[in-house]
Amino acid sequence: MNSNYKFGVTQSFQCNYLDDQYERLLIAVDPILHDSEHYSWLMHQGFRRSGNDIYRPHCLSCQACQSLRVLVANFTPSKSQKRLLKRSQSFVVKLSDNVKSSYYPLYEKYINEVHTDGSMFPASPEQFRSFTENDVTEQIYIEIWHGEELISVAVTDDIPNALSAVYTFYHPAYRKYGLGVLSILKQIDISHQLSRDFLYLGYQINDCEKMNYKNRYKPHQILIENQWNTVNK
Repeated sequence: MNSNYKFGVTQSFQCNYLDDQYERLLIAVDPILHDSEHYSWLMHQGFRRSGNDIYRPHCLSCQACQSLRVLVANFTPSKSQKRLLKRSQSFVVKLSDNVKSSYYPLYEKYINEVHTDGSMFPASPEQFRSFTENDVTEQIYIEIWHGEELISVAVTDDIPNALSAVYTFYHPAYRKYGLGVLSILKQIDISHQLSRDFLYLGYQINDCEKMNYKNRYKPHQILIENQWNTVNK
């Protein structure tokens, strides 16, 4: 990493994912890093963004967060993923390059019915804008429709050589269709259509139920000690 770039380190605070741990973040504070090309380079180093903040776990005694990216060209859906795709054949996928007025009501319903026990409850427009607006990179919005009804939106960063999953929200009445999984499968498919090498899924945390699902998309790579290691099975 270029020593001329400016980074900051936060104080340690209670981990949001593991109750017995404290987390600390390395923050890319240099303005030159806040564009799509530099962000792509930073993601290769294990960084993510939240709004305009670009960060990477920098914890003193824990390495549980592992950056994970799917190898798009070689991806093969599992048997359960194939069944899910077959079950959802009546749905239609559309792409948008801007936030539509129909998104927030769907997001609000999702948070206020599915995640009442989470830190994002209750939903608010400010919170919604925190991941749909940024000055770092372009975004695409992967919509899933059932007839005339919008049932899911996957907010996705569009960076050189890759897409990066940011946040997905969906209609609670369609939970049985596994729209979270379906959205990732569609992100992989669109990454392939756009000739991107990777789909970044964020951090895999094996001991956290909410964060241990990302390694089900194979083959993928996990960043361990600054080396990307491929997992095929």
